[in-house]
Amino acid sequence: MWLTQEELDSRGFASLGVDVKVDDDARIIGAERIHIGDHSRIDTGVLLTTGAGTLRIGRHVHISSDAKVIASSADVTLSDFCGLSAGVCVFSATDDYTGGSLTNPTVPADLKDLKVAPVVLGPHVIVGANSVVLPGVTLAFGASVGALTVVDRDLARGQIAFGNPLQILRFKRDCDRLVALEADLAAREAQ
Repeated sequence: MWLTQEELDSRGFASLGVDVKVDDDARIIGAERIHIGDHSRIDTGVLLTTGAGTLRIGRHVHISSDAKVIASSADVTLSDFCGLSAGVCVFSATDDYTGGSLTNPTVPADLKDLKVAPVVLGPHVIVGANSVVLPGVTLAFGASVGALTVVDRDLARGQIAFGNPLQILRFKRDCDRLVALEADLAAREAQ
């Protein structure tokens, strides 16, 4: 069931567009650092959390069931027309699992080795089910990530990637068509 406009307003979001749909089962922590654009939708079981970071969700963004966006230590941006499929996780910070440091939030910072960096998903980016986007990654306009992918590096405009380790396909998405379709939608919304 979607939250009513009154319930959305009472959550204290940094900013909230029009026609925003948030399922009443979504968990929102740090709403005062979360911006949500027009016509965006957040489904059941989603976790959105901020700490030192800010979460910016553009227009026409869909965050599917059980996805998690953790802007705990650096900013995360989900630009206009982004889509996160079910179970996707986006992190702006992670412990170093390879070195000799301690891990987890119960340990003092000077005993840990954290990678902290902003994450930016450009317009028309889509991330497939149960994929993980790691700190410092930028996915350019129209990039597409297949299901079950660990995204540990940037993707260029229209690139399509999948797998673990990440592999990039030779062909790209038709970004010119995405721009045309977005213009068509804008014209319809203006009527």
